[in-house]
Amino acid sequence: MPPIDEITAFTSAHPVGTVVICVLSLAVLALVFFVLRAAFRAVTRLLRRHAAGRPAEDILTIVAASIATGVSAQGMWRFSGDVLGFDGPLRLLLFAFIEVAVITSAVRARRNMRENYSAGIDGIAVWALTGLSAVLSSLDARSLAEALFRLAAPLVAAWLWERGMAIERHRITGRARINWRLTPERVLVRIGLAEASDRTASEVDAHRRLTRVALAAKRARALREAGASDRRMRAALTRLDREMDRAVEYTGLAIDAERQEALLSQIGALYNTAALIDLNPPVPWAPEPEEPPALPALVAGTTGVDDEDEIRRAEGGPPIIDTAQRAAGIRAAREYWDHQIERKFVPRAADIALEIGIPLDTAREYRSLWKLEAKAHALIEAAYNEHGILDTGTFPAIEVDEPVLSATSAGGSPSNGSPVNGSSANGASPGR
Repeated sequence: MPPIDEITAFTSAHPVGTVVICVLSLAVLALVFFVLRAAFRAVTRLLRRHAAGRPAEDILTIVAASIATGVSAQGMWRFSGDVLGFDGPLRLLLFAFIEVAVITSAVRARRNMRENYSAGIDGIAVWALTGLSAVLSSLDARSLAEALFRLAAPLVAAWLWERGMAIERHRITGRARINWRLTPERVLVRIGLAEASDRTASEVDAHRRLTRVALAAKRARALREAGASDRRMRAALTRLDREMDRAVEYTGLAIDAERQEALLSQIGALYNTAALIDLNPPVPWAPEPEEPPALPALVAGTTGVDDEDEIRRAEGGPPIIDTAQRAAGIRAAREYWDHQIERKFVPRAADIALEIGIPLDTAREYRSLWKLEAKAHALIEAAYNEHGILDTGTFPAIEVDEPVLSATSAGGSPSNGSPVNGSSANGASPGR
């Protein structure tokens, strides 16, 4: 008899029992519905609490690792039944003991990483247990493809866990775990196909051409000091002239003040290499030296400002701490120098240091170069010819009874007014 006929016959024979069964069934279904809804809400609330504040990649990592772990557990289910012969409740209780151990070790490793910034022995245990689970699952495979798949699934889970740990470690500590010495970037930089800094191609080319000029100049000077033959000197000078022509053509050396300063800096460093052996650098762990005694009182200059105060303020300027700041200070000093020269005024080193805020020694160094230029040299020579003022570049202010006359007036004749050579142009009087 068909089942529907049996149900109909039972209902006709036992109407009261049928009603009771229907009521109880509805009550059980309602109870199951409420239980499932409560469980769904609890799981949803738990997932929301766990996912709150986590980036999307962490959540996806957990989901993917859970799926991979499930695949591994399914392989162990078959292994426990086919190989170990477990059946029934025993198989249900024991098939996934390795996966449970992997999850436990992963949780311990994460806690250890948050406290000690290292996964420790538990991190090694995750990989060891994962490898064991992968091998055991693949032993019960029916084909090579299935064996490879069962080997790959646990390793994928372990890799996703490891990457999640690395991201969280970097977020907590702010640094990566290690820095590889051999990377594609390092290889490309080593063979010259990439640039280590953020310089443009034109900046790199200009630097190389200026370096070639400086090296050619150093070689020519070394040959000349060694008394080389005329043939070798001609070859060295020819190379220097060729590199200089290329630098002027491709780097704008003739009109670019920054490139000129860079070339002079390289030449200065190369020419004075031997001076490194005579340096006496300070001992890092030695006590700091005492403050130097006050400078002796100097005679007031024609500008009406005491030179001692100017030198002290200039030497107390902010230190140049890096190459970029030093170059900016030198450019500002150069602009100030050109402006004063146009006013027919040769500033002193103390004036430059005080105005720009660079060290006094740096101001003296560059002033000694700039005063050799045509305009500045003409003003200094005029001051010497007309007033006997000798510029040495390191003088104190000259003591005079009358204001110093300018080298030339607007009409071409000497006149009172603007001072020349910065209160005697940073030079000492012949009698000093």
